Amino acid sequence: MNISFEEFGNPEHPPLIILHGFFASARNWRTVAEKLAPQFHVYVLDQRNHGASFHDAVMDYPTMAADLFAFIEQQGLTKVSLLGHSMGGKVAMWFALNHPRFVDKLIVADIAPVSYTHCFDTTIGALKSLPLAHISNRKQADEFLATAIPELSYRQFLLQNLVLVDGAYQWRVDLAIFQRTAPAIIAFPDTAKVTPFIGKALFIAGEQSNYVQVEDINPLFPSATLSIVANAGHWLHVQQPAVFISRVADFLMQA
Repeated sequence: MNISFEEFGNPEHPPLIILHGFFASARNWRTVAEKLAPQFHVYVLDQRNHGASFHDAVMDYPTMAADLFAFIEQQGLTKVSLLGHSMGGKVAMWFALNHPRFVDKLIVADIAPVSYTHCFDTTIGALKSLPLAHISNRKQADEFLATAIPELSYRQFLLQNLVLVDGAYQWRVDLAIFQRTAPAIIAFPDTAKVTPFIGKALFIAGEQSNYVQVEDINPLFPSATLSIVANAGHWLHVQQPAVFISRVADFLMQA
């Protein structure tokens, strides 16, 4: 079950793997990848059950980290830098904790190695209730979801998973799988028996987000630094792209 991916930059340059968040895909990170491509060989993965990658009933961080390990081996890579946002950040952290010798530098965007208390029930329920047989355009879908999901930018993000196939709309993602696995995505695996990652790590958080606290990072990533992006929330790479890309590039270029 191979992972779908997009590739940018010169294969002779240092490898960087980008991992997207829940409900996202490689396409959401093309702009970032293109900006980093002059200095790095960038791989942007569609993680399992997302984008063009395979669907599978299991979706948790040990499994997705295993997918990442298999991808690195398939590409013949020995050491990579990782950039992960939200769910992708948790995959990157779990991989670094369990396979540190494969990680050059770790960048985690607006997420911490903790279990959160929010849930995706409202979002997934709204998407499942969308009457696909009666939707003739995206505007109708957007209007239908507006009450349950009032934030326009988030609705538009989610609706990227709505695709037209043979004249009918359908979800590219399996919402039943997402609903069953959402608790594992919100959580983080037990770290009682893992060794802290002492390599170079950067956590980038949105000023308006509350996902990242220093005390949650230091025990597992003692060498990490935390960088706050002003005027940005959880989607900091979209809300402040120039600042985000600059901080990522500066960190990756450090000796």
